[in-house]
Amino acid sequence: MSASDDEDALFASLENETENDPTLSHLREARIQALATELARAKTQRNEGYGTYNQIKDEKALMEITTSTKNCIVHFYKPDFNRCRVMDGHLDTLAAVHLEARFLKIDVEHAPFLVTKLGVKVLPCVIAFVGGVSVDRVVGFEGLGFDPDGFETGALEKRLVGAGVLEGFKGVDGRGKRAVREEKRQDEGEDDEDDEWD
Repeated sequence: MSASDDEDALFASLENETENDPTLSHLREARIQALATELARAKTQRNEGYGTYNQIKDEKALMEITTSTKNCIVHFYKPDFNRCRVMDGHLDTLAAVHLEARFLKIDVEHAPFLVTKLGVKVLPCVIAFVGGVSVDRVVGFEGLGFDPDGFETGALEKRLVGAGVLEGFKGVDGRGKRAVREEKRQDEGEDDEDDEWD
Protein backbone atom coordinates (compact mmCIF):
# COMPACT_ATOMS: atom_id res chain seq x y z
CA MET A 1 0.00 0.00 0.00
CA SER A 2 1.49 3.38 -1.01
CA ALA A 3 1.53 6.63 0.95
CA SER A 4 -1.05 8.18 -1.39
CA ASP A 5 -3.42 5.25 -0.76
CA ASP A 6 -3.03 5.86 2.99
CA GLU A 7 -3.78 9.56 2.52
CA ASP A 8 -6.84 8.80 0.38
CA ALA A 9 -8.13 6.40 3.01
CA LEU A 10 -7.55 8.98 5.74
CA PHE A 11 -9.40 11.69 3.81
CA ALA A 12 -12.28 9.31 3.08
CA SER A 13 -12.47 8.43 6.77
CA LEU A 14 -12.51 12.09 7.78
CA GLU A 15 -15.21 12.90 5.22
CA ASN A 16 -17.38 10.07 6.57
CA GLU A 17 -16.89 11.36 10.13
CA THR A 18 -17.81 14.89 9.03
CA GLU A 19 -20.96 13.70 7.27
CA ASN A 20 -22.06 11.65 10.30
CA ASP A 21 -21.24 14.33 12.91
CA PRO A 22 -23.80 17.17 12.81
CA THR A 23 -21.51 19.49 14.79
CA LEU A 24 -18.66 19.23 12.29
CA SER A 25 -21.08 19.53 9.41
CA HIS A 26 -22.54 22.70 10.93
CA LEU A 27 -19.05 24.17 11.46
CA ARG A 28 -18.12 23.37 7.87
CA GLU A 29 -21.25 25.06 6.52
CA ALA A 30 -20.67 28.11 8.72
CA ARG A 31 -17.08 28.39 7.48
CA ILE A 32 -18.18 28.08 3.85
CA GLN A 33 -20.75 30.85 4.42
CA ALA A 34 -18.14 33.06 6.09
CA LEU A 35 -15.74 32.57 3.17
CA ALA A 36 -18.49 33.38 0.66
CA THR A 37 -19.35 36.56 2.59
CA GLU A 38 -15.68 37.59 2.73
CA LEU A 39 -15.22 36.99 -1.00
CA ALA A 40 -18.32 39.05 -1.80
CA ARG A 41 -17.06 41.89 0.44
CA ALA A 42 -13.62 41.82 -1.22
CA LYS A 43 -15.22 41.93 -4.67
CA THR A 44 -17.38 44.92 -3.68
CA GLN A 45 -14.34 46.70 -2.25
CA ARG A 46 -12.29 46.13 -5.39
CA ASN A 47 -15.16 47.56 -7.47
CA GLU A 48 -15.11 50.64 -5.22
CA GLY A 49 -11.36 51.18 -5.75
CA TYR A 50 -9.92 49.30 -2.77
CA GLY A 51 -6.83 47.21 -3.49
CA THR A 52 -5.52 49.70 -6.04
CA TYR A 53 -3.54 52.91 -5.90
CA ASN A 54 -5.54 55.48 -7.88
CA GLN A 55 -4.72 58.92 -9.15
CA ILE A 56 -7.38 61.58 -8.56
CA LYS A 57 -7.28 64.64 -10.81
CA ASP A 58 -9.92 66.78 -9.10
CA GLU A 59 -9.58 68.01 -5.54
CA LYS A 60 -13.36 68.07 -5.02
CA ALA A 61 -13.50 64.37 -5.85
CA LEU A 62 -10.62 63.77 -3.44
CA MET A 63 -12.42 65.62 -0.64
CA GLU A 64 -15.57 63.60 -1.29
CA ILE A 65 -13.69 60.29 -1.15
CA THR A 66 -11.75 61.15 2.01
CA THR A 67 -14.90 62.23 3.84
CA SER A 68 -17.05 59.30 2.71
CA THR A 69 -14.43 56.55 3.15
CA LYS A 70 -13.55 55.24 6.60
CA ASN A 71 -9.80 54.77 5.97
CA CYS A 72 -7.99 56.71 3.29
CA ILE A 73 -4.33 57.41 2.50
CA VAL A 74 -3.56 60.33 0.18
CA HIS A 75 -0.19 61.03 -1.43
CA PHE A 76 0.31 64.65 -2.47
CA TYR A 77 3.01 64.48 -5.13
CA LYS A 78 4.70 66.07 -8.10
CA PRO A 79 5.32 63.68 -11.02
CA ASP A 80 8.85 64.88 -11.73
CA PHE A 81 10.11 64.42 -8.14
CA ASN A 82 12.13 61.22 -7.69
CA ARG A 83 11.18 60.85 -4.02
CA CYS A 84 7.51 60.99 -5.00
CA ARG A 85 8.08 58.11 -7.44
CA VAL A 86 9.75 56.13 -4.62
CA MET A 87 6.74 56.76 -2.36
CA ASP A 88 4.39 55.75 -5.21
CA GLY A 89 6.04 52.34 -5.43
CA HIS A 90 5.61 51.68 -1.71
CA LEU A 91 1.99 52.86 -1.64
CA ASP A 92 1.14 50.76 -4.70
CA THR A 93 2.57 47.70 -2.93
CA LEU A 94 0.58 48.37 0.24
CA ALA A 95 -2.66 49.07 -1.66
CA ALA A 96 -2.67 45.57 -3.12
CA VAL A 97 -2.39 43.98 0.34
CA HIS A 98 -4.52 46.28 2.51
CA LEU A 99 -8.12 46.25 1.29
CA GLU A 100 -9.34 48.12 4.38
CA ALA A 101 -8.17 51.51 3.07
CA ARG A 102 -8.33 53.53 -0.13
CA PHE A 103 -4.94 54.57 -1.50
CA LEU A 104 -5.02 57.75 -3.58
CA LYS A 105 -2.62 60.27 -5.03
CA ILE A 106 -3.09 63.76 -6.39
CA ASP A 107 -0.71 66.06 -8.21
CA VAL A 108 -0.22 69.17 -6.06
CA GLU A 109 -0.79 71.31 -9.14
CA HIS A 110 -4.35 69.93 -9.36
CA ALA A 111 -5.09 70.62 -5.69
CA PRO A 112 -4.10 74.22 -4.82
CA PHE A 113 -6.91 74.63 -2.26
CA LEU A 114 -6.09 71.41 -0.39
CA VAL A 115 -2.35 72.06 -0.49
CA THR A 116 -2.95 75.41 1.21
CA LYS A 117 -5.66 74.17 3.58
CA LEU A 118 -3.62 71.14 4.72
CA GLY A 119 -0.30 73.01 4.79
CA VAL A 120 1.50 70.71 2.34
CA LYS A 121 4.95 72.27 1.92
CA VAL A 122 7.38 69.36 1.47
CA LEU A 123 6.96 66.52 -1.03
CA PRO A 124 6.24 63.70 -0.91
CA CYS A 125 3.51 64.25 1.65
CA VAL A 126 1.27 61.36 2.65
CA ILE A 127 -1.73 62.11 4.82
CA ALA A 128 -3.75 59.35 6.49
CA PHE A 129 -7.46 59.98 7.11
CA VAL A 130 -9.80 58.01 9.36
CA GLY A 131 -13.44 59.04 9.09
CA GLY A 132 -12.47 62.17 7.16
CA VAL A 133 -10.07 63.37 9.88
CA SER A 134 -6.31 63.52 9.39
CA VAL A 135 -4.59 61.13 11.84
CA ASP A 136 -1.02 61.09 10.52
CA ARG A 137 1.24 62.86 8.06
CA VAL A 138 4.44 61.52 6.51
CA VAL A 139 6.55 64.43 5.26
CA GLY A 140 9.31 63.37 2.89
CA PHE A 141 10.70 60.11 4.25
CA GLU A 142 10.71 61.38 7.84
CA GLY A 143 10.27 58.63 10.41
CA LEU A 144 10.67 55.81 7.87
CA GLY A 145 14.33 54.93 8.30
CA PHE A 146 17.79 56.39 8.11
CA ASP A 147 18.41 56.26 4.35
CA PRO A 148 17.75 59.72 2.87
CA ASP A 149 16.97 58.22 -0.56
CA GLY A 150 14.55 55.46 0.39
CA PHE A 151 13.04 53.17 2.99
CA GLU A 152 11.47 49.74 3.33
CA THR A 153 7.78 49.25 2.57
CA GLY A 154 7.38 47.63 5.98
CA ALA A 155 8.41 50.87 7.71
CA LEU A 156 5.62 52.79 6.00
CA GLU A 157 3.16 49.98 6.65
CA LYS A 158 4.07 49.91 10.34
CA ARG A 159 3.60 53.68 10.60
CA LEU A 160 0.16 53.55 8.96
CA VAL A 161 -0.91 50.64 11.19
CA GLY A 162 0.21 52.67 14.21
CA ALA A 163 -1.89 55.60 12.99
CA GLY A 164 -4.95 53.34 12.85
CA VAL A 165 -5.57 53.74 9.13
CA LEU A 166 -4.49 50.15 8.34
CA GLU A 167 -5.85 47.24 10.36
CA GLY A 168 -2.82 45.04 10.78
CA PHE A 169 0.84 44.62 9.97
CA LYS A 170 1.24 42.15 7.11
CA GLY A 171 5.01 42.58 6.73
CA VAL A 172 5.20 43.18 2.98
CA ASP A 173 8.47 43.82 1.20
CA GLY A 174 9.06 46.06 -1.79
CA ARG A 175 7.67 43.44 -4.20
CA GLY A 176 4.33 43.09 -2.44
CA LYS A 177 5.30 39.81 -0.79
CA ARG A 178 5.46 39.11 2.90
CA ALA A 179 8.84 39.92 4.31
CA VAL A 180 10.90 36.91 5.32
CA ARG A 181 12.47 38.39 8.42
CA GLU A 182 10.69 38.53 11.73
CA GLU A 183 9.65 42.04 12.75
CA LYS A 184 9.05 40.87 16.32
CA ARG A 185 12.75 40.15 16.85
CA GLN A 186 13.66 43.60 15.60
CA ASP A 187 11.07 45.21 17.86
CA GLU A 188 12.60 43.46 20.86
CA GLY A 189 15.99 44.89 19.90
CA GLU A 190 17.65 41.56 19.17
CA ASP A 191 20.52 41.76 16.73
CA ASP A 192 20.46 39.54 13.63
CA GLU A 193 24.18 38.87 14.17
CA ASP A 194 23.33 36.88 17.31
CA ASP A 195 21.78 34.18 15.12
CA GLU A 196 24.98 33.53 13.20
CA TRP A 197 27.43 30.85 14.31
CA ASP A 198 31.06 31.80 14.10
